[in-house]
Amino acid sequence: MLISNAFAQTTGTGGAAGGLMSFLPIILMFGVLWFIMIRPQMKRQKEAKAMLEALAKNDEVVTAGGILGKVTKVTDQYVSLEIAEGTEITVQKNAVTTVLPKGSLKAL
Repeated sequence: MLISNAFAQTTGTGGAAGGLMSFLPIILMFGVLWFIMIRPQMKRQKEAKAMLEALAKNDEVVTAGGILGKVTKVTDQYVSLEIAEGTEITVQKNAVTTVLPKGSLKAL
């Protein structure tokens, strides 16, 4: 008589509502995740894509490696940059991270 008998617990009347209530925290966590992480990242990707598509000759840009230069030629995949007078390099378009305001390089 050291062990007492175990009895099964009876279910309440809210069976369907109880199932929905158990998924509610997961749904809320996904909603918070969407608005805090996923949505801003998609917005940044859209802005970066628009910036790369709008690249034109004579734009002043900064690359991912920190190189400042003026765009001399734009193709589908590559951008030619003049980094010093008479010195031109070619980089991939996605290496361009920022388009500077006009006249920024002259101030340096």
